[in-house]
Amino acid sequence: MKNAIFSKLTSKIRICVKGKNIERFIKRLASKNIELYEIERITYNEINLVILKSDYSTVEEIKTIYDISVKEVYGFERLKQLLAKNKYMIVAFCIGLVFLYVLTHTTFEIEVIHNKKELRTLLQEELAKNGISKWKPIRSYEQIQNIKKNILEKYKDKIEWLEIETVGTKYIVRVEERILNENPQASSIQDIVAKKPAILLKIEAENGEIVKNINDYVKTGDTVISGNIKLNEEVKQQIPAIGKIYGEVWYKATVEYPFTYYEEKETGKKHTVYTYQLFHKRIELFNFHAYKDKKIESKTLWKSNLLPFSLVKENQKELEIIDEQYTQEEAIQKATELATKKIEAQLSEKEEIIRVQQLKVNTNERTIVVELFFAVMEDITDTKPIEPITQE
Repeated sequence: MKNAIFSKLTSKIRICVKGKNIERFIKRLASKNIELYEIERITYNEINLVILKSDYSTVEEIKTIYDISVKEVYGFERLKQLLAKNKYMIVAFCIGLVFLYVLTHTTFEIEVIHNKKELRTLLQEELAKNGISKWKPIRSYEQIQNIKKNILEKYKDKIEWLEIETVGTKYIVRVEERILNENPQASSIQDIVAKKPAILLKIEAENGEIVKNINDYVKTGDTVISGNIKLNEEVKQQIPAIGKIYGEVWYKATVEYPFTYYEEKETGKKHTVYTYQLFHKRIELFNFHAYKDKKIESKTLWKSNLLPFSLVKENQKELEIIDEQYTQEEAIQKATELATKKIEAQLSEKEEIIRVQQLKVNTNERTIVVELFFAVMEDITDTKPIEPITQE
């Protein structure tokens, strides 16, 4: 491959030789070790030859009575001629590339999406302090994530969720305001009851009388914190019971997992790269954070009619490729991890998986099917209105 490219770039010329007894002239060239790459007979006393440009001076010395003229040049010499002929266009093209790079890496617009002007203004000011503003260079994915983290940490009491997306030369900022609720007070008398069968693990009572113990088994609707305040088994007062109850609840999950696993998934990182393409070789311009694996959508911006050369715009998205083979034990572990993640995704901050137990395993040629038991500490708080007692 390298030899083929080197041969194409070697400076050669096509010469026309006229005179009597052309064969004798060819023998002279052979005696001088001049390599003939192509011989084309035109007439009995005229022939075209392709030789190295470096051999032309030797040909001139031994031509004697023969008339020799250069018809065409090839390889690097041809490239030099084209560059000399189009030097101003090439300089303008390079300046244009630099200008294009600057334009495509400069911020022209920042759009903050929220219905409150105060929050939009706050975010725009914070983004500007972190270098995200009009006419500034576009930040990298890692820098944007750090900026987002800093803003969320600084305004944790005001901002619930924040996303900063780069679309070309524009930032789109989406934000969700954090609403701080005061400790809710029930407006009517009620009991705190279990919303599903469980074993009680934790009782957090703010108002009301606890009528169940830790480790008690409760059914759906059983009262745990009562709004009826009793003395000597007689209801003396009715209040709204307020609190949280947590219990151990149980789930079964069946997961099928392959022994061979292949996945290509996008990481969310993306950028635009401009490339030169010469023959079958790609040369990326100004790509200082190249992705190891990527998905490319390309568009040709300019193509030479004389050379196998073009300028291409590529929209690159980073890929994470997972290509693994698992033993039975590894596949069981992966299936367990997958089921665990699915259950954890449904749990709140104070809820957690207590234990996991493997119930059944079935295997076939390609996959393994694992049946799992999960014990979960879960918020089982529910409320039930209390009928007011009629005072006699």
